[in-house]
Amino acid sequence: MRGILWTVFGLWLCGLLVAARADTFQLADGSSLAGDVVTFNDSGITFRIADDTYTNVMWTKLSQDALKQLSQNPKIKPLVDPFIEIPPSERPPKPEIKIQDVVRLELPPRQSLIGALSSSSVGLFVLLMIYAANLYAAFEIAVVRSRPIALVMGMAAVLPVLGPVIFLSLPMKVEAAPAEAPAGGNAETFAAPGARPEEEIKIVAGSWQTPPPADQPAAQVFQRGQFTFNRRFFETKFSNFFSVIRQGADKDMVLLVKTATGQLMAERISRIAANDAHFEVVQGAARQEVMVPFADIQEIQIKPKDA
Repeated sequence: MRGILWTVFGLWLCGLLVAARADTFQLADGSSLAGDVVTFNDSGITFRIADDTYTNVMWTKLSQDALKQLSQNPKIKPLVDPFIEIPPSERPPKPEIKIQDVVRLELPPRQSLIGALSSSSVGLFVLLMIYAANLYAAFEIAVVRSRPIALVMGMAAVLPVLGPVIFLSLPMKVEAAPAEAPAGGNAETFAAPGARPEEEIKIVAGSWQTPPPADQPAAQVFQRGQFTFNRRFFETKFSNFFSVIRQGADKDMVLLVKTATGQLMAERISRIAANDAHFEVVQGAARQEVMVPFADIQEIQIKPKDA
């Protein structure tokens, strides 16, 4: 019985010693925590308090005094040092900022635009190009306004820009037309000294200008520029040429289709599409179908077959 009492008394005394050895740590919210350190890591620390329970506390929830108290442990110090605030008096002084003097470019003296351009090689080149453009403009104005080229360009050389503007504002000089030669006479000819005389050009009437016989219908001509060659044009103007057997005035007529590469003599239009037409062409005893795009057609004539 006496041994049991001594065992109970020893356990009670050990508990008192453990409770007395537990450290007290102040928290950031003003409360305190008494316990022994069990484990610690980057996020916080674990304490065992008196009633054999464990609690986790983050480093940010501990007060500065508790952090400094824990930093006395060499194993915990590297983890709590980043959270310990250094008083201003203990902070190392900031290095002094030295402002170095900079070398500033000197501004050029104030001067006129022409003086500024003539003070550098690039400016001189720009002035030269402007002067050349002034002379070229004077040449073009002299040609357009029918003025003496030497006069206009000389004025532009003396008064750049202003000289061409003066002649440009003047009305165009129109020369009177030469008098017509009398009927039956020869017109006067003018030739520069040393120039070869021009050969006389004789214009004769072409076969196409010869009027057709009275009993033969005249040819109809449709030229690009006066007419737009498309599907609607062919269906409107040449509707009789789609049939195999034609009647009436178009019975003995053929289509002469002129293109950039040649001409076709077509008796009828076999079929037509959105961008081209197909003509039936007779070559000797054979008949063949030829496709011609609308864009290649230059002229179409309706003429007699034997013409």
